[in-house]
Amino acid sequence: MLPLHLMFISTAKKYSGKIAIADRNMRKNITYGRALIGALLLARKFRRYENGYLGIMIPNSSGSILAIIGALIAGKVPVMINYSTGAAENSEFAQQKCNFHTIITSRALLEKLECRLVPGMVFIEDLVASVTIFEKILAAIKSHLPGFLLNSLVHKAELDDTAVILFTSGSEKAPKAVNLSHRNIASNVISAHQCLHFSNDDIMLCNLPYFHVFGFMANLWLPLSLGLKLVPYANPLDFKTIVRIIREEEVSLMWGTPFFLRGYLKQSRKGDLKSLRTVAAGADKLPAQLREAYQKEHGIEVLEGYGVTETSPLVSVNLPGANKHGSIGRPVPGVQVRIVDIDTQEELPTGEEGKILVKGELVMKGYLDDIEETALKIKDGWYETGDMGMLDEDGYLWHKGRLKRFAKIGGEMVSLVQVESVLESLLKEGIECCVVEIPDARKGAMIAVAVDSEINEKEISKQLSAKLPAIAIPRKYQVFETLPKMGSGKIDFRSTTEMVKEALRKESADKQKPVNKHNNKKAQKKNHEP
Repeated sequence: MLPLHLMFISTAKKYSGKIAIADRNMRKNITYGRALIGALLLARKFRRYENGYLGIMIPNSSGSILAIIGALIAGKVPVMINYSTGAAENSEFAQQKCNFHTIITSRALLEKLECRLVPGMVFIEDLVASVTIFEKILAAIKSHLPGFLLNSLVHKAELDDTAVILFTSGSEKAPKAVNLSHRNIASNVISAHQCLHFSNDDIMLCNLPYFHVFGFMANLWLPLSLGLKLVPYANPLDFKTIVRIIREEEVSLMWGTPFFLRGYLKQSRKGDLKSLRTVAAGADKLPAQLREAYQKEHGIEVLEGYGVTETSPLVSVNLPGANKHGSIGRPVPGVQVRIVDIDTQEELPTGEEGKILVKGELVMKGYLDDIEETALKIKDGWYETGDMGMLDEDGYLWHKGRLKRFAKIGGEMVSLVQVESVLESLLKEGIECCVVEIPDARKGAMIAVAVDSEINEKEISKQLSAKLPAIAIPRKYQVFETLPKMGSGKIDFRSTTEMVKEALRKESADKQKPVNKHNNKKAQKKNHEP
């Protein structure tokens, strides 16, 4: 096991002439040898900036790949900034949280987003344009040095040094800065390879943003460490283009959230996805209908897995030939999983539901500058995921929802995820829903639903009553034009909950408004006029 940038150097030396990055925006293929030169050039530029953290906010491209590698070679810690929602605000939040100044970004990105310039932003386009002939020659000479000699000229990182700062999604509370080490990421890369058995000839679609842990591990360091060909594309929501890329580049590996996979399925025709050998889903529950549709229409077996930012992320995954539908797979090599009682913390037997705990080299160093929260989440090396689940008799892990997504109604625990799953099976194709908990004076909480289309509430409630206990039946439905999404395509649970609460407050206030008797009498008189 090596620090990430040394791992890349080793791969680049071994596969110097092999295509590393198929950059479709630049219409250019970059070999591993050229990628190494590019990373060394950027590292030279980055050394001029302050020590410590270096913000990176560049969409998936050769530029973002080389910037991340270059930052590590220069001895900087990349702080990955989410540009999909509030780029300027997220930049300032990251600067304040991590106490740094410089952010490497793209002029083209800011123009596209119509994002204001934040102090400390440096454009990668300007850095590339400023490279001199001398710098190019020097980088080329360095790249041809023997591996051990080149390693002595770059940053000498230890495996337990911080490799990246990533932020949690913030779907339930304010984002936290997660401190992941070289060991965390590298061990997860090794575990993924050991169970999924990638080939050096594999071509990976890199559609998941690098500011998300799923993309950072699976779409960046996993393929780079194995010498695969990366095909980065900045917009995973551009479903039509993604399908075309898969077809034209003969992509064999694709990771995605269920939301993304659904979009690719809708835009694909028979034969479009024939090159895909492995398709893995994560970040959200994989609907059975979606899995079945991929199998029926394209003969593709979608493998569902599980992970969180704090575990680098991959904890468990189903495998070809060992795919238990509905489960999130067996723990990957080197990872331990326990299920414990919510209250007593005692380990539960097979088949019983409780909190999911994870242990192994993949578990984060901690939350940046938050010793208390870290201590609450990691005890004796075991990380408390905040998820509910169970292990079955075959060692497969089953996800039962977020602990935060359980409502205590009249003293009983009700899974919002379960209610949501049943509801989704009853709604028409294309209608999105989110089940939330709302405070209730009488029973402590009640269940409400946000939907993005009008539904027959009476009929839906009747159907739900046949499948769920009375306590789990939603009491309120709120229709919105759209439901707020995270960068991964997941519904933003926290924002949706607040939207529902606000809508219900407004509804209640409108009902309590006093009726103007004078106007009411006039209206009654008018209504009775012949």
